Amino acid sequence: MAKHTTTQCLLFPDISPKAVVARFDQRQGSSDGGAILLKAADQQLGLTRALAACLDDPRQAGKVRHELRELLTQRVMAIACGYEDANDAARLASDPVHKLLAGRDPIKGEDLASQPTLSRFENGVDRRPLFRMGEALAHRVIERHRRRLKGRARRLTIDLDPTDDPTHGAQQLSFFNGHYDTWCYLPLVGFLSFNEEAEQYLFTAVLRSGKAVAWRGARGILRRLLSKLRRAFPGARMRIRLDGGFAEPAWLDFLDAQPDVEYVVAMAKNAVLKRKAKRALRRARRRSRRTGKTEHLYDEALYAAGTWSHPRRIILKAEVVRPEGKQPKDNPRFLITNLKQTPQWIYEQVYCERGDIENRIKELHEGLEIGRTSCTSFWANQLRVLMTAAAYVLMQELRLRAAPTACARAQVWTLRERLLKLGAHVAASVRRIVLHLPHSFPYLNTFHRLAISLGARTG
Repeated sequence: MAKHTTTQCLLFPDISPKAVVARFDQRQGSSDGGAILLKAADQQLGLTRALAACLDDPRQAGKVRHELRELLTQRVMAIACGYEDANDAARLASDPVHKLLAGRDPIKGEDLASQPTLSRFENGVDRRPLFRMGEALAHRVIERHRRRLKGRARRLTIDLDPTDDPTHGAQQLSFFNGHYDTWCYLPLVGFLSFNEEAEQYLFTAVLRSGKAVAWRGARGILRRLLSKLRRAFPGARMRIRLDGGFAEPAWLDFLDAQPDVEYVVAMAKNAVLKRKAKRALRRARRRSRRTGKTEHLYDEALYAAGTWSHPRRIILKAEVVRPEGKQPKDNPRFLITNLKQTPQWIYEQVYCERGDIENRIKELHEGLEIGRTSCTSFWANQLRVLMTAAAYVLMQELRLRAAPTACARAQVWTLRERLLKLGAHVAASVRRIVLHLPHSFPYLNTFHRLAISLGARTG
């Protein structure tokens, strides 16, 4: 059997009156021509530069072929373009656009790092640089929006949420989790939104063991974040939304101690809370019998668990679910809050909007494969999570810049297909590097608008 190579021809004899030949021979061609937008976005944010500055390089300077910033940038850009495996480096090493993204000459520059080199890089980073990288990621995101909003914001909303990352090997700190019924890690991700804006911007992604409780490590993240936000947006109100795993006494005391913080925290039902919801549930049942549909109403109460330091306001959602052809079922929900507004407004206008972060987490998993944590070393996997988070920050920057276009609310995979996956032929002269892109590109107007907003000029 003939060996397949990248220059082999493929003949399609029947799809046209003339035979059609497909030839993989464009050594200066790339299928990721639109990724120069990522390079421009990174230049504006200073993201990979800030992350690389956190790394220590113990290698002998005279023997270094690939600087740490280049290795980091190579991986971040590849992940954003849909190449989450380091194995993809074998094909991408000579791609002229990817060399350009990493800071090398696309024509004359040496090939990018191979998979073994990238693997050594990922496994050579320990805990302290990773902590600094996490702080740098949050700082660059906050600084970007401080400049955008000129330091003026009425309210900043913070969402923290754990997510499962199933594992299938001998990864350090991978444990069986009964709730998810699998061996996994439990990363904690955090998002930040401004005023009434719909977008929720990723600012942290921390890998944790498969047995970590929801709030593990979150208090330190939040304490450092609040300090940064108060400096960047003086006078802004902070609003924190959390799920039921954070309804823990020390957490609630911490939130109560913050003078400028509003919070809404879900809470699991118990016998006392069910008793407090009885009256509202009776009314909801009567309404459901009358309409024949699922009905709900809201109430409130003061409640103090035995381990709490004082009573707190509880929002009750008394819901009776009436599926077609089945018996109605009580479905009470409870929130802990220090907000003063009506129960219905708090539940529907504040807490329910938190549900949109599930879409952001879905983008991280399905669009950028944040769960590709297959290294044996826990810290190597944390680096992968941070590099994926950096790629997502760049994609969110493109989406923000695309606000006046049809890509304003496009998911990550749609942005990639429409704007990044663009055939290009790269040429270079003494003065310029030229990317020859398709004249018939259907998203040319959107691409042009993004490029101009990222510093490109017409000419």
